[in-house]
Amino acid sequence: MQSSATVQERQQELPVPRPTRIAPKGRLAALDGLRLLAALMVVLYHYVAFNSGAWSAASEVLFPKAYLPTSYGWLGVQLFFLISGFVICMSAWGRNVGDFAASRVTRLYPAYWFAVLATALVVFLFPVVNDAPKLSDVAVNLTMFHEPMKVPAVDGVYWTLWVELRFYLLFALIVWKGLTYRRTVGFCVVWGVAAAIAVAVDVELLNVVLLPGDCWYFIAGIAFYLMYRYGPNLVLWTIVGACFLAGQHFLLDAHEHAERYMGHKVPQWPTIMLLALFFAAIAAVALGWTSRINWRWLSTAGALTYPLYLLHERMGWVVIKHFEGDVPRYVLVPALVAAMLAASWFLHRLWERPVARLVKRGMNRALAEVRAGRERV
Repeated sequence: MQSSATVQERQQELPVPRPTRIAPKGRLAALDGLRLLAALMVVLYHYVAFNSGAWSAASEVLFPKAYLPTSYGWLGVQLFFLISGFVICMSAWGRNVGDFAASRVTRLYPAYWFAVLATALVVFLFPVVNDAPKLSDVAVNLTMFHEPMKVPAVDGVYWTLWVELRFYLLFALIVWKGLTYRRTVGFCVVWGVAAAIAVAVDVELLNVVLLPGDCWYFIAGIAFYLMYRYGPNLVLWTIVGACFLAGQHFLLDAHEHAERYMGHKVPQWPTIMLLALFFAAIAAVALGWTSRINWRWLSTAGALTYPLYLLHERMGWVVIKHFEGDVPRYVLVPALVAAMLAASWFLHRLWERPVARLVKRGMNRALAEVRAGRERV
């Protein structure tokens, strides 16, 4: 009788809320808009504030008014991670681990393969800012595992893909067990505590696996999706609040790291302010405050952000190097951003979508064969 009562008490202490919303079959337009914002922040950071060597002088000299706001564009990556936690949890709900893996491969690799080869070719033909990559390094980059293999990246922005892959591998553990409210909350708590312990013990393997510098954005994104699906409660707000407090600590280290790449120092307080605004924006989505935002062009823009992110950096620097002396810089930068958006649209329509369909079809066939083999056994 006591054990039965104890179980009932625990169930009362940890109630499982009922879903308040049905997950949308398509895309959330507000999140696509935030994706576009994040991508443009990163693009302008690399074109204006980053010390790339593409411009003939420092950004403070060439862009005395624009260099300061664009110096915070690297924070678009943290916004991407927040969105990723939300979206991955949403898209994985109700799926098995095989379907989850197939969806991630289909989403990441087609555009990435094209971007690696295109960037390598452009830098090989025009090694004016960056050295041409070795053919062997390009081949390893195609796997997306070049960073753990200590192989130079064809493009510097690819470092975030290794972070995303590790998040997917961790999240696949709970997808394999089956996503439920309790399991997902438990995953968030266990991951956060384990990441904090990893910082304390400072073991490289734990740091690689648990992502103590970046996990807070993914965890917060997951908690925000649970709010979106089940409604807010104290447990979820506590997770989000803890992630913000921990995340801002590591973000200040990232701020100093970004300053080394920019070659100039900028105030730290806007970094924390922008992180708070990012959390507030995702909270608005989670609470349903953005449900009326359903403009179609945002979905198109959201689909372009990944190709734009992959293509813009080193190819853009080549363009800047060649045209700086002929085109006014305040014309060159907007024109270059527009050209990259157009290139991203062509990449998405003419390559990414058709190749993704082929990859998805092949992976679904392979998964069906695996399932059929299990049934025969």
